[in-house]
Amino acid sequence: MSEQNECKDRIRCNLLKDKLISPDDAASFFKPGMTVGCSGFTPVGYPKAIPIAIAERAKKYGPMPLSVWCGASSGKELDEALALAGCIKCRYPYQSNKLLREMINEGKVDYSDYHLSMGGQNLRYGFYGKMDYALIEATAITEDGDIIPGFAVGDAPNFIKCADRVFVEININLPAELEGIHDIFIPEDPPFRKPLMVTNVRSRIGHTAIKCPVGKIAGIVPSSLPDQGVSLAGGDRITNKIAMNLLDFLDVEVKNGKLPCNLLPLQFGVGRIANETMAGLVKWPGGNLKFYSEVLQDNILDIIDAGKLDYASGTSLTMSPSGRDRFLKNINNYKKNIVLRPEEISNSPEIIRRLGVIAVNTAAEFDIYGHVNSTYAGNKIINGIGGSGDFARNAYLTIFICPSIRGLKNKSNVVCHCFHVDHTEHDVDILITENGVADIRGLTRKDRARLIIEKCAHPQYKSYLSEQMNRDFEFRFINKILNCADTEMFDIVEENI
Repeated sequence: MSEQNECKDRIRCNLLKDKLISPDDAASFFKPGMTVGCSGFTPVGYPKAIPIAIAERAKKYGPMPLSVWCGASSGKELDEALALAGCIKCRYPYQSNKLLREMINEGKVDYSDYHLSMGGQNLRYGFYGKMDYALIEATAITEDGDIIPGFAVGDAPNFIKCADRVFVEININLPAELEGIHDIFIPEDPPFRKPLMVTNVRSRIGHTAIKCPVGKIAGIVPSSLPDQGVSLAGGDRITNKIAMNLLDFLDVEVKNGKLPCNLLPLQFGVGRIANETMAGLVKWPGGNLKFYSEVLQDNILDIIDAGKLDYASGTSLTMSPSGRDRFLKNINNYKKNIVLRPEEISNSPEIIRRLGVIAVNTAAEFDIYGHVNSTYAGNKIINGIGGSGDFARNAYLTIFICPSIRGLKNKSNVVCHCFHVDHTEHDVDILITENGVADIRGLTRKDRARLIIEKCAHPQYKSYLSEQMNRDFEFRFINKILNCADTEMFDIVEENI
């Protein structure tokens, strides 16, 4: 069966069967200066055929700068193809493509970062202006014209709601069995907003497909291009030790009565270190583990196969090619344990706080006072804050992990003062490296610094960091500042406090 015929079979709404068009025809609708919202979340579930066609059209007729929104990072067929063709004027929010990142850091592409739980609602509020088109990858379209997503939901429901028109890419390589795994809900806006009634990770509050008026769909494009997914190298000595330190800490919390034996719902960030750290839970002595997270990676399958998982909620299934193949071979079994939601719900501060999530995210660096940098290497953007801020501020326990040193020059990831702060000391509870665990809950500034240096810093940097800490706390240094300051200004500050 041809790609077009198989695509047509997945369009169950009779009113839309004549909407099939080619990627080139869809690309002809796009004009310079438009704003486009694309489905997907960490490179799965994103449109591919139409962005490639837009890029090819730009090569022929000239650059076509667009403001491009995605749920989070996307694949080469979107971010890289459009960037190379001069079709990205501005990119929102989280991204991870090497070429696009370089163009952002060189000032060739504008970039704006934000908390992922906030993007969709701020778009609805009108803070960012109008959205012209939404590009949505789908598994199928229902009899009512609703759109069944693929391996990611991301911010697709809000893009569909806010865009003037919608293009749908039906990817015939997506398994039909994905229908039913999604729980799609868009909150009402103030002053009509009601509580989000997700009271456990299994709660479902919405629909299994994204509501979309039939008249809003501008065209349907067949596709068979696979998701880029992620490449996850295996664990090494460092990541294994970080995982052991995390499990040891959680075990102590259970023994001290601060956590139940099956823990509280867990969240792990995206990437190799987080995935390998999460793998350690296969060895957890208890069962019935729950996840309330954004990204579910390969090792969620290990936890299911080990009989340790009760249920997992996320916004995407972001797996390596081998992980995806493994999921597809046993999809009906794995599907019973998983729900995928819009990122506005998976990252909702209200729900994170209600469920008491244990948040585990990777830091680029952290300083001896407990501040965490997630987004910058020097003065260059890495990927973006992603959902770490949503979870860090609202979790029952906020844990940041990273190796103590990095790179060939063994630069320290534990620093005196972070160049950039994404998560302040007020939002951070636990810091973990391969060297140990610093539990900084309730500690004074100086005690935090001493503990972080002792437990987390690499041995070759401990003396240097201790010297810097002592310099920070020298009274003569403070007195020098006070003696040079304007006394009247200090009175004003004290009065305002």
